[in-house]
Amino acid sequence: METITLGQNGPVVTPLCIGTWAWGDKLFWNYGNDYGPEQLQEAFTAALKAGVTFFDTAEIYGMGLSEKFLGEFMQQAQQPVQIATKFGPLPWRFTGQSVSDALTQSLKRLQVEQIALYQVHWPFAFFLSQKTLMNALADEVKRGRIAAIGVSNYSAEQMRDAHQILADRGVPLAVNQVRYSLLTRQIESKGIVATARELGVTLLAYSPLAQGLLTGKYTIDSAETPTGARKVDPRFSKEGLQKIAPVISLLRSLGEKYDRTPAQVALNWLISQGNVIPIAGVKTAEHVRQNAGALGWRLNEDEIEELEKVSRPWL
Repeated sequence: METITLGQNGPVVTPLCIGTWAWGDKLFWNYGNDYGPEQLQEAFTAALKAGVTFFDTAEIYGMGLSEKFLGEFMQQAQQPVQIATKFGPLPWRFTGQSVSDALTQSLKRLQVEQIALYQVHWPFAFFLSQKTLMNALADEVKRGRIAAIGVSNYSAEQMRDAHQILADRGVPLAVNQVRYSLLTRQIESKGIVATARELGVTLLAYSPLAQGLLTGKYTIDSAETPTGARKVDPRFSKEGLQKIAPVISLLRSLGEKYDRTPAQVALNWLISQGNVIPIAGVKTAEHVRQNAGALGWRLNEDEIEELEKVSRPWL
């Protein structure tokens, strides 16, 4: 399995990350209805079996349940697992101590003494300034409770600011986690990709299959009808699906060439960008096996270019 270093000298991880937002989340993902702890345990085991040992969670996922599940599953794992989790800068958190306290709770739920990657979930500072926040995180790196610091949903400018505050402490910014897929390429046009390259920051790409649009499951002719939040998402409307048809068509033809699914080709396109790790959300072992099919092969430069061209309307 090839590996990627987070940032300039952070933890070494697999080029695909398993997303665990759905682990314990009833609000968005109906946890407890069609899947439960047993399915999540199987998904975790399937990931390790496929050689994928990098998982992304957050204190807010399932109100702590996602971290708890990971903590329990890791106790039975026979190999090292890297966990990325997130701190939410909520309005009532306005001191460096609040960062430290939140980290303590995450470490407890995960049953570990150090987190590979600790990320700031969103850039809203409320009453907690970026300076206080980044300095508190730098303190935790020095204490050994965090191996690397990341941010999430930061603009190019916000990322540069965070990078500078940390650099003054001699600590690198390792990651910016952002929405990125063939159908959401705004981070390129907004300068986030270029700034990340310049600063040596790795991008973690969430929603890499655009809520399932890039699986090819949803087409104008398919019987598959969108449910939940997808029902009101205009991208799943007839017009929306017509617009993405050329992208799906190209993903299908490249998939046939490599004996892969459209989703696996879409994930491989992200990996092929270099310094980008897609976070594929899973609920079951089958989801894991599907996503792991994006690894162990590589699109060639012409194919990467073709996909770049056909997805330009989403820049």
